[in-house]
This record gives sequence, C-alpha cells and structure tokens, in this order.
Amino acid sequence: MIAIIKYNAGNIRSVQNALNRIGKKSIISDDLSLLSDASKIIFPGVGEASTAMCYLKEKKLDRFILDTKKPFLGICLGLQLMCQHSEEGDTTCLGIFDTVVKKFQAKDKVPHMGWNNFEKTDGQLFSKIQNMDDVYYVHSYYAEICSATIATCDYINPFSAALQKDNYYATQFHPEKSADVGESILKNFMKI
Repeated sequence: MIAIIKYNAGNIRSVQNALNRIGKKSIISDDLSLLSDASKIIFPGVGEASTAMCYLKEKKLDRFILDTKKPFLGICLGLQLMCQHSEEGDTTCLGIFDTVVKKFQAKDKVPHMGWNNFEKTDGQLFSKIQNMDDVYYVHSYYAEICSATIATCDYINPFSAALQKDNYYATQFHPEKSADVGESILKNFMKI
C-alpha cells in the first residue's frame, strides 16, 4: 500500500489520481499506524510552510517522517519542508536535506508556474527520463543547490529541481501534473 501524507496542504487528491492512472492504490492519511503499514510514502502539497510544519508537529508526523526507512517522495511544498529552513514564514523545517528554501526575487514572473525543463543526474528516479525533459512547476520559493541535488532547473536563478538522500527523494516540480514524463517518474519511484 502507498500512503499519501495528509497535512492540510492542497493538491493531494491529484497525486492520488495520478497513482490511480498508473494502477497503484493509495490512502490519504495522517494516522501514524496507517502510515507505518505503507510500503511507500508520498509527501505532496501546495501551501504555506509555517502552517504546514505546525500541523506536522501537532500530529507527530515530523518525527515519523524523520524516522521512516521506507521509500519517501516529497513533492513541491513537501520538498521544501524536507530542507533545513524556509524563508516562507521564517520556518524551521525537517532538516533532511542540508539546504535552505528562499523566495524568488521578482526579476521575472513569480510564481514560477508552467512547463519548464530540468537537467538531471543519473539515478533510479530518472531512469529512462531524457535530460532537459519538460515538467510542470508552481512555486514562489526554491531550494538552493546542495550536495543532495540530483536535478536542477534555471528560473531567475538555478535551483534544486530534485533532491535525494538515502531513502528520501523529492521533486520541486509536480510529477502528477507532468504528463508522460511525470508518470514515468512516479513509476520509477514505485520500483525503488
């Protein structure tokens, strides 16, 4: 069973719908016992960092996320909350990835919204994905490039399009909204 973490963030149902399209059943829950029984965990979301972190702490989901050894995929806000700190709401985050989340400076349109590409490195998440493939982004904040960066994108400035450390994977873009490329990335995660 695949579990999608419920934490008062938007866009969670679209992830469940994307999993249905690739033939994978999932549950949406903030119940620690149900999450513990899952074989894989997805941490998606669109929302505000400080509010989301408060909910994670209130439900003890922060400890669960930090302690899990299961394959774990953060998406968009999920990626940002897996970093050390976010400028959004001056938020201390989970600290899985040793990088910080900053707000785009408005030299171009913010939020970064729509189709853009990414430059990837090798790895299971991007198996059979072409370098510079287009994926879908919606974000005003970005994770700086760090040692855990496995893909980059350039919008206003270069940033981490994807991160990976141990069993933790994360994408700033939305695979559930990224057509065939996103579907392939979700299928690759299912094989991890």
